[in-house]
Amino acid sequence: MTSDVLVVGEVPESVRTAVTGVVKALERAFNDKDPVALSEQFAERTSWSNARGLRQDDRAAIAEFSGPAMKSFLRDSYARYDIVKLLELAPGVIAVNVVQTPTDAAGEPVEGLHGATLYVISEQPDGWKIVAGQNTAVEAPAA
Repeated sequence: MTSDVLVVGEVPESVRTAVTGVVKALERAFNDKDPVALSEQFAERTSWSNARGLRQDDRAAIAEFSGPAMKSFLRDSYARYDIVKLLELAPGVIAVNVVQTPTDAAGEPVEGLHGATLYVISEQPDGWKIVAGQNTAVEAPAA
């Protein structure tokens, strides 16, 4: 995590590290086209709306949707996920704003839609997991 991250509230360093780990694991899973690893970053009970506006309401639904998507329209899509804000909502519950930048397979930025994503990540019995989120596709920011 870089020092550019706006942190609002009491977010201990150990929590920052855990939450960043979830976001980076999600990025790796997306870029590796691994729907199981991607879904494992979500809580069993979750609410996720993807960039197409489709909602999945549990970990299994996310894996079920992601597998075919990663083999078809997302096959050649890669991204870098950068955390820009952490907001403590309650102890053990963090809102995380992420900017997604499209990249090529080597991680170099390319033209394309960006993502403005909000994750709500909370401590679960099996670790820190995304419990709710929304991904919004946006035009590239002006230079």
